Amino acid sequence: MLATLTVTFPFFALVLCGYLAARRGLLPLAAIPGMNTFVLFFALPCMLYRFGASTPIAQLLNPGVALSYLFCALVMVALVVALTRRGRIGWNDAAFGALVGAFPNTGFMGVPLLVALLGAQAAGPAIVTILVDMVITTSLCIALSRLGPAAKDPAHPEMDVVQTSAAQAAKNALKGVATNPMPWAILSGAVVSAFSLRLPAPVATTVGLLADSASPVALFTIGAVLARSNLLAASGHAPAVPWSEVLPVAALKLLLHPLLVAAVGWAVLAAGWPLDRFAWSVVVLVAALPSASNVSMLAERFGADNGRIARIILVSTAVAFFTFSGAVAWLPKP
Repeated sequence: MLATLTVTFPFFALVLCGYLAARRGLLPLAAIPGMNTFVLFFALPCMLYRFGASTPIAQLLNPGVALSYLFCALVMVALVVALTRRGRIGWNDAAFGALVGAFPNTGFMGVPLLVALLGAQAAGPAIVTILVDMVITTSLCIALSRLGPAAKDPAHPEMDVVQTSAAQAAKNALKGVATNPMPWAILSGAVVSAFSLRLPAPVATTVGLLADSASPVALFTIGAVLARSNLLAASGHAPAVPWSEVLPVAALKLLLHPLLVAAVGWAVLAAGWPLDRFAWSVVVLVAALPSASNVSMLAERFGADNGRIARIILVSTAVAFFTFSGAVAWLPKP
């Protein structure tokens, strides 16, 4: 357990550093979107490209992992929506609560953390889960968020209330995936891996420098984003959120999600279906990660209660230091 904490502590410490920097005014809140842009469009795609290029193509095209993980994601979405859609929580807030309960922080935190814990071979299964969550889980939850009677047009919040169909919302979500550089970075890395290609040395060095910066800057930015959400709520720019709307979803994310993934993996293996034990151990740890921080930005864009979403992310990130380390110690060594 101590050896696990030695590896995980620096990752969560960087999140805490970003949180304290924003809370104490050392990092201006206006600078946080710029840091997000650097991570999303430069550093993280280079890191995912490098992992994709160095991972055997068979690990990146793993239907057993993809389908089993997708099943668990769908169960989590259905369960969170069923448990939370009541009272003031309509379809919009319930859908984004489901997304934050089913979407781990695999890109910003999971890939570098799992590689540090388990080695470079852990990148392949983790990347598969990123594709499932970005393409299918996110699109599904955005479509569900449009099932309410009416919603503000995210592009024109000053206009009157409009009705958006679930199909149109899903189409817009897929457009968002198409403009997200992370799937394209993974695809580019997969092509390089499949054909054993190499970048020119100066380009490879540039990509390597950006990839090396991804993990520390991303983790620091997560903390800053969480602090900004708290500061906005404290200043009255966001409504107060009762803990009864936060803690159940955070608990489902940190406890039920990894247990569900572990149970499904056990059932698949018991049935004799093809599933690599090491890959599934990686996926269980992916599910044990805290909620993805980018869900907060999506919730804000689609008019959901971003204060609630940000608080769920904050709680899950803080508690995951203990629960994730416990999951690493609990899982049998591959």
